[in-house]
Amino acid sequence: MRVSLNWVLEVAGVDPGSDPAEVGRRLTAAGLEVESVEQVGHDISGVVVAEVTEIEELTGFKKPVRYCQVDTSSGEPRGVICGAVNFAVGDRVPLAQPGARLPGGFEIGARKTYGHISEGMICSAAELGIGEDHSGILVLAPDAPLGADFVQYAGLDDHVLDIAVTPDRGYALSVRGVSRELATSYGVRFTDPADADLPADFAAVSGQVHAASIGDPTACDRFVLRQMRGFDPAAATPLRMRVRLARGGLRTVSLAVDVTNYLMLELGQPLHAFDADRLSGPIVVRRAEPGEKLETLDHVLRDLDPDDVVIADSSGPISMAGTMGGLLTEISETSSNLVIEAAHFEARAIARESRRHKLFSEASYRFERGVDRELPLRASAKAAALLAGLGGGSVVPGCTHAQVEVPQVSITMAVDYPDKVAGTVYGRDAVLRRLHDVGCEVAEPASRAQEPDAAPVRGSAGTGANRYQRPDHGKHDRSKQKLAVMPPSWRPDLQFPWDLAEEVIRLEGYENVPVRTPRATAGRGLTERQRLRRTTGRSLAWSGYVEVLSQPFSFRGRLRPAAAA
Repeated sequence: MRVSLNWVLEVAGVDPGSDPAEVGRRLTAAGLEVESVEQVGHDISGVVVAEVTEIEELTGFKKPVRYCQVDTSSGEPRGVICGAVNFAVGDRVPLAQPGARLPGGFEIGARKTYGHISEGMICSAAELGIGEDHSGILVLAPDAPLGADFVQYAGLDDHVLDIAVTPDRGYALSVRGVSRELATSYGVRFTDPADADLPADFAAVSGQVHAASIGDPTACDRFVLRQMRGFDPAAATPLRMRVRLARGGLRTVSLAVDVTNYLMLELGQPLHAFDADRLSGPIVVRRAEPGEKLETLDHVLRDLDPDDVVIADSSGPISMAGTMGGLLTEISETSSNLVIEAAHFEARAIARESRRHKLFSEASYRFERGVDRELPLRASAKAAALLAGLGGGSVVPGCTHAQVEVPQVSITMAVDYPDKVAGTVYGRDAVLRRLHDVGCEVAEPASRAQEPDAAPVRGSAGTGANRYQRPDHGKHDRSKQKLAVMPPSWRPDLQFPWDLAEEVIRLEGYENVPVRTPRATAGRGLTERQRLRRTTGRSLAWSGYVEVLSQPFSFRGRLRPAAAA
């Protein structure tokens, strides 16, 4: 997974001037292997924010050619030749002045072309290294500060972390997950972005904004829909969002799609937006029926398997759940009424589905590794609020929330179990602290909590759990002290005591686990068979014999008499 270091440091609350190499080392020590730290944007200089004041259309050429006057508020306007036609007088654009450097060491100079002197270059997103869009000039917001350094304005100077995430760490496929680990490593307080900027009524269900149900509880246990009307499909994606998407390896499509992708990178919750005007009747999450087909967004007509999980309306399947949407309900450049979908699908079902169709997406990559079941309500509410703020329109109050109750996982573990696994003593306080850092709620069974010398200790902010701690005067057997641990919703991989022990050992540092040479049990000595073999071997050696150890899986030819002379 590729992710912006600036974004991670911002969410984690860590000093933005932290050494990227040290950040990579800390994350690797925490179990998130950072394969590379790539510096980006540092090779761009001399690019400023400019305003187009005049455009002259040059004729007599086979392609559009425009001679533009641009103002940077630092002197006389400059004349620049440009072939793009997606901007107009009054627009603000990035201008590479003579002497500027672009990604790849490309230098800009003044030159004569098409009968005019071009003093620089008006840049596209691709030329600035923030995407693959060569279709036109990057048009900036009207309030972009004239003459400002573009690298600083757009936040281009950054580092990209390439992290190898193991299949059991699905929570780390997001800025939220990586930042949590980094905040723990630096010992700073972590503020969960899933709780930031949430509408006060994000969990309110006022009827159904669009009728929906779960037809197969083994495939999906939570399904959330929100609806908005009057959205402006031509609204532009903010520059900083485009930059962060590009750093994460995603291209800019449209505001509606970009917002869902942005929140997927930030929180780890895949989202999908439907064109509400193309939906037909109630929506249901179910398994595919024999003979059903679906044309996905990649324009491939797919034969669905009865084990595939689909989202369907009265017309049939409209999306391969957790993998890719259908072409029929795709957001288009005219879509103004949207339905935003967020769900929690069964990981193995999505993994089998994506492999069966050889269709791998950013969404399936996350779902098959486990997504936080508590995110759909929050992520969909944040998406609706972002789209309303950036693209106008209004959010329909409430949401559709279909769910299947899932029992809370509770793990009973002895306080000293991590000590036994690691072969070292961490102590009760360290175990409780590390379990809290992971996000667990920790308490002791009622029988333990009722003992007279057990003092209740409130969990740290954010856990809401009562923890009980008895002063240890050396007279109590720590192996009999039990903890009742409830893992957080974003860690479905925590199921057994050894999983919790691994978390304690990981956060305390693998380098602190002692290395000792095993010692034989005293007082037993050799067996009768071993003594007989050793005595026989020594007797043969004293008589001049040499022992040959035949290696397995090696060629052993037969001995043959020497050939006659």
